[in-house]
Amino acid sequence: MEDVTDSGLAILPASDRPDVAARLRTALLGASFTADGLLELLGAPAYAALARSETVPALRATRGDTPLETLVRLLLLQQPVPHARVADFLPVDDLLESGWLTRAGGDEVAATVDVRPYGGPDGEDWFIVSDLGCAVGGAGGIGQRHAGVVLGVGGASTTLAGITVRTPVAAALDLGTGSGIQALHAAQHATRVTATDLNPRALHITALTLALSGAPAADLREGSLFEPVKEEETYDLIVSNPPFVISPGARLTYRDGGMSGDDLCRSLVQQAGERLNEGGFAQFLANWQHVAGEDWQDRVRSWVPRGCDAWIVQREMQDVNQYAELWLRDSGDHRGDPVEYQARYDAWLDEFEARKVKGVGFGWITLRKTGAAVPSVTVEEWPHSIEQPLGDTIRAHFDRLDYLRDHDDADLLEGHFKLAVEVVQEQVGLPGAEDPEHVVLRQHRGMRRATKVDTVGAGFAGVCDGTLSAGRILDAIAQLMGEDPVLLRDRTPAQIRLLVEQGFLEPAG
Repeated sequence: MEDVTDSGLAILPASDRPDVAARLRTALLGASFTADGLLELLGAPAYAALARSETVPALRATRGDTPLETLVRLLLLQQPVPHARVADFLPVDDLLESGWLTRAGGDEVAATVDVRPYGGPDGEDWFIVSDLGCAVGGAGGIGQRHAGVVLGVGGASTTLAGITVRTPVAAALDLGTGSGIQALHAAQHATRVTATDLNPRALHITALTLALSGAPAADLREGSLFEPVKEEETYDLIVSNPPFVISPGARLTYRDGGMSGDDLCRSLVQQAGERLNEGGFAQFLANWQHVAGEDWQDRVRSWVPRGCDAWIVQREMQDVNQYAELWLRDSGDHRGDPVEYQARYDAWLDEFEARKVKGVGFGWITLRKTGAAVPSVTVEEWPHSIEQPLGDTIRAHFDRLDYLRDHDDADLLEGHFKLAVEVVQEQVGLPGAEDPEHVVLRQHRGMRRATKVDTVGAGFAGVCDGTLSAGRILDAIAQLMGEDPVLLRDRTPAQIRLLVEQGFLEPAG
């Protein structure tokens, strides 16, 4: 791949020198320039400050001249360092020749890109490459406002990585790869990874991220959404952290899709179905409009392509003022000319007003290709805390859908179930009351759901260990409570079905 330049942005290192990337990786690991090494050197407060794009605590913690301190200043904090200081542990001449470093006047060298250590899910030492000043993406305000700037690690990218289903697959597709974080994760469990982006600079940086992380190269293709994908190509996994921001215009390629409203996210979801293999997953982060007089759940439900189950979760909703302010801060406009800031704010609100948008939802969308005659579409709002990574929880959700679709009420009564791990029962009521007002089952893993159950539901869940069938358990409960066992068998399967769907009960075996 040729070097990619953008007016006002640094010339990128050569992506066709894997030998140099390998030598640089060896040197970084030798100096403990890793996620764990950074945490030990900086301490938790300074390390956390880096995630907020605040560098002063890290600068104060790296005033020594050890190799690790020097590398943090050079590669993460964009500080020039003396050539002689790094020559002992870096292949400086090769890095200068291939463009990883540049001369900074006198006898100093400076980095041309940010390099941020990033810990993989199984303890891998990876490195995410991004444009200078953009090692951490998100609403802390980017370091540069050029249209083609490429961000590094942010909350959105780590969220998507955490919710992705990680089963071995033959082919994975990362749409809008950016700095290559999703492609890097996918390379650990996919035989073949294709990564696309409208921004050629992002593809170049993805190649650097993969090489510096010691990961296999991906098939890199330039283009928007599914345009670079051949008509006959299908995948077992599609992931995308797309430019989902609903904005007036398209100032920044990494976040502004350039389509009207939430059309980009809608198009991405609707087109994914025909690109999935049977049983394959497509997982996206997305924003969607809350329009006056329209149910937002109906809006996003209409996006689901034919032949796919879907689970759509809204994690947050902001009113239009909050939303505009969030992304104006992201682009650093709050630090610029107040008149220009007000004009941009007005433009955002004008756009929303014209479309009768009252708020914007943030969340994730998971599709699974299925041959079911009647696909299942779950749309819910879940602003509560969850436990990442969530990939196994999401896969299990769709497995349970298959089970429930294949088992009618009579089958459920013949089935055997187990209480999911780390589910506890809570009794809620006034102090001193003889009986609780209600009983709550609460999960301490995954989605961390809580659901109210009646006395029968609580008793049923409490004895589910896979030994007895559901029907026999209900017969025993009916005998204890003096109820008609036939009536209890008739009215309880709906509650069992809900407890299975939400993950409180799991089919045994």
